[in-house]
Amino acid sequence: MMAVAAVGNSLITYVFNDMHFPLSKSANVVTNFIGTVFLLSLVGGFLSDSYLGSFWTMLVFGFVELFGFILLCIQAHVPQLRPPHCDMVSNGDHCEEAKGYKAIILFIALYLVALGSGCLKPNIISLGADQFTRENTKQSKRLSTYFNIAYFAFCMGELIALTLLVWVQTHSGMDVGFGISAAVMGIGVISLASGTVLYRNKPPRGSIFTPIAQVLVAAITKRKQICPSSVEMLNVSRNNGPNQVFDTSFNTENLLHTNKFKFLDKACIRTQDGKNESPWRLCTVSQVEQVKIIISVVPIFACTIIFNTILAQLQTFSVQQGSTMNTKIIDGFEIPPASLQSIPYIMLIFVVPLYETVLVPTAQKITGNDSGITPLQRVGIGLFVATFSMVSAALVEKKRRVSALHHDETMSIFWIAPQFLIFGVSEMFTAVGLIEFFYKQSLEGMQSFLTAMTYCSYSFGFYLSSILVSLVNQITRSKSHGGWLSDNDLNKDRLDLFYWMLAALSLINFFNYVFCSKFFSYNPSLSNGGPCHDDPKARQGSLEEVYDI
Repeated sequence: MMAVAAVGNSLITYVFNDMHFPLSKSANVVTNFIGTVFLLSLVGGFLSDSYLGSFWTMLVFGFVELFGFILLCIQAHVPQLRPPHCDMVSNGDHCEEAKGYKAIILFIALYLVALGSGCLKPNIISLGADQFTRENTKQSKRLSTYFNIAYFAFCMGELIALTLLVWVQTHSGMDVGFGISAAVMGIGVISLASGTVLYRNKPPRGSIFTPIAQVLVAAITKRKQICPSSVEMLNVSRNNGPNQVFDTSFNTENLLHTNKFKFLDKACIRTQDGKNESPWRLCTVSQVEQVKIIISVVPIFACTIIFNTILAQLQTFSVQQGSTMNTKIIDGFEIPPASLQSIPYIMLIFVVPLYETVLVPTAQKITGNDSGITPLQRVGIGLFVATFSMVSAALVEKKRRVSALHHDETMSIFWIAPQFLIFGVSEMFTAVGLIEFFYKQSLEGMQSFLTAMTYCSYSFGFYLSSILVSLVNQITRSKSHGGWLSDNDLNKDRLDLFYWMLAALSLINFFNYVFCSKFFSYNPSLSNGGPCHDDPKARQGSLEEVYDI
């Protein structure tokens, strides 16, 4: 986390000042890079669950990420690999932009880091969580604590990167900063390897997409069939003999039948010669329920995309916003704008333990829930709070712009601290709640992949940010002005209006989330720790429960 955070959070400064990309293009380079990191987490989750396992996926791609950091360090150190020095703020129109082999080296290095980091992220969570046995009630209850501790560790990595490493980058150069990232990444790989004999490694189970594809193909093939009135008439095993009831060919979870997405049940309908049907024409109830679980979490996943679009602004425009303000704290010491992102992490290293030791036990007594509040309630609180981060950002940017243009005053950089603080609180709820939700809804053999969906939400959020920036510039363009975000000078841009637009989108997204989570139902097999073999009502899908925030 230290290594990749030090690069990602100061990348806009490097791309703008050293590679001479225009401000809006620099912001898009950063959001596309970070978006790709999180999107590639799906690749890491798939490889882990299907072929390599969490440990080997982390080890292999840890070296890939390390090579990316080394290449970044080399480019930042060798002047011939960068454009000639030029001040982009005062002379941006005449600065030479990095092109040709210089741009190619930059993007190769960035996307080696993205590939390595993306494949590592979901496996860090799942490998740690796999050390707990979900069938053991005591260990299962400690999972929530583990997720909080893991998030605390991530916050510490971010905090060190945003203070110490950003300070080094500012005062000693980006080459030294990237070199430190390479060094700590090497230490991380050694640390991972040192625990080899201690880990509980779950073996990969083959392609996770094959049984999913079989269900979809079988359901479409039998789309004209009428679903039977009783679940007992559906195919519940690969072997239709009397002694085998549940399918165990894909995972060790025996999933109960539910009534949602009933069109998929057609994949389980037996024909007269059902015993001889291909797996692509006849699936089992457990297979179908696996697909239902994946489909059912998609709306929850989609509701977190706007949240991560807000995060993208704090790592791009808010950093540039801070660079136009008074960064002096005391005589002789100035705070690097990128270090402002450390403010929420400073707060969180105190708040997360407080949440775990005080708020969770108190909420447990009130709600009776092992986690204090349900993961979906936690996500909902975070999405609501995130709106006020953009409200704060818009108000401060309006005041900063007016002070600079009309009063020739430079505001203190600490005016933008509240937007980081508010978002830090919202991230504590949303990020941890989402990871816990996806892991607890995952099946044996799919933990890394579904955990990767958490990071995929980050990816779509950052990509959406790039799209919004381009769209806003297109829509707000006039003959006299290129758009709200088209200039390299924030005093000429209207970043405050862009922030207000995001605040409105965030509030709308929250109400959409309330609707989606209110009607989200989960399979009781996953909630209760296993199937209720002796409960005929559960077999008939009557035990659907609802998370309600």
